[in-house]
Amino acid sequence: MVLILICLLAFYVAWNLGANDVANAMGTSVGSRAITLRQALFIAGILEFSGAVLFGRNVSRTLATGIVNPALWADSPQLFLVGMLAVLLASGLWLNLATALGLPVSSSHGVVGAIAGFGLVAAGAQAIDWRQMGLISMSWVLTPLLSGTIAALFYSQVQRWILDHPDPIQQLYEWIPWLSVLLFTVFGLIVLLPLVQRWEGHPLPDQDVVLGGVGIAAIGLTLASWRRLSREAGRDLQDRSALLEGQLARFQVLSACFVAFAHGSNDVGNAIAPLAVITQIQQTGEVPLGALPVPLWILILGGTGIVAGLAIWGKKVMRTIGEKITALQPSSGFCAELATATTVLLASRLGLPVSTSHALVGAVVGVGWVRSRETLKLTTLRGILAAWFLTIPIVMLLGVILFTGMRSIPQLQ
Repeated sequence: MVLILICLLAFYVAWNLGANDVANAMGTSVGSRAITLRQALFIAGILEFSGAVLFGRNVSRTLATGIVNPALWADSPQLFLVGMLAVLLASGLWLNLATALGLPVSSSHGVVGAIAGFGLVAAGAQAIDWRQMGLISMSWVLTPLLSGTIAALFYSQVQRWILDHPDPIQQLYEWIPWLSVLLFTVFGLIVLLPLVQRWEGHPLPDQDVVLGGVGIAAIGLTLASWRRLSREAGRDLQDRSALLEGQLARFQVLSACFVAFAHGSNDVGNAIAPLAVITQIQQTGEVPLGALPVPLWILILGGTGIVAGLAIWGKKVMRTIGEKITALQPSSGFCAELATATTVLLASRLGLPVSTSHALVGAVVGVGWVRSRETLKLTTLRGILAAWFLTIPIVMLLGVILFTGMRSIPQLQ
């Protein structure tokens, strides 16, 4: 019965994570009108779940055993279990509040802050792996800077070579193969190649087959775009501008798919890492000191919770990302999403729980900076930044309060 309640609590965290963070995956596509909200929910639901199940283990292990030293609780595993319960509840409550306010906060911030809070109360400062905390904190600072820089550089080139050209349609005709190669190379090298290499004991198609499928898809996209451009090249200027953005919307939809996959692979760990620890303690009676096993059913639970939260309550934050920072078109949204996917997927490969919120907000700001600094809505950005800075202290405090109260409950001892 206790395990069922804990699973429901983990589902609640994943629900709020989906409602808040998944907006980062699809908000730009909805804001630029590349896809509808219903289409965004469908696409993100499939790819968030896939990323969580296929790639979610690395970050889960980092969060579960990399923030605090679990060996300090070797003689009192039940106390560590209570701490992980406090982490789930504290992070879930903060995500719930932020989503209600429409603020895209970092679930990674929340979980790491809650783990550090309970660790400080339960075992003191020596419980915290300050080196790991430093690396994670550095990644939080570098994530928006890196993502924003990539997005700004990429958009500036798209603007220079396509959008500002006297004949942008002809230029796009020339650049479609290169855009296709760039898009699918990023996904193939960062996602598919390690996936084929690392899949644990399960049969997968040969690497050449998988990457060949990606190549075929890229060629198909290229030929479809070429055909439409050739057929409609004689339209007037207004129609040709719409045609240009319509073609780039196809690339934006694909880049949004990659961001959704990247988000599921990285952020599902925020919901399921504490559950994986709790399950291990209940099964073995010991605190996990080595590599933490993350059962498939836990990954599925986290992925399902993310999808449910997105579908039912994801609209508020999605609108903030897609409409309230700067006006977006498919050309700018594509650049922002590709930069975000690259940043977050690299972090997932390294097992770092970076913030997808930070990556995408940084990318949107980078694109807005190149387009026109006056288009950036500073009031929205100030609210988002305030929420970012408040996340860690608030969730740490919640973790401390909840852990202090929960460890006195007899049923949890």
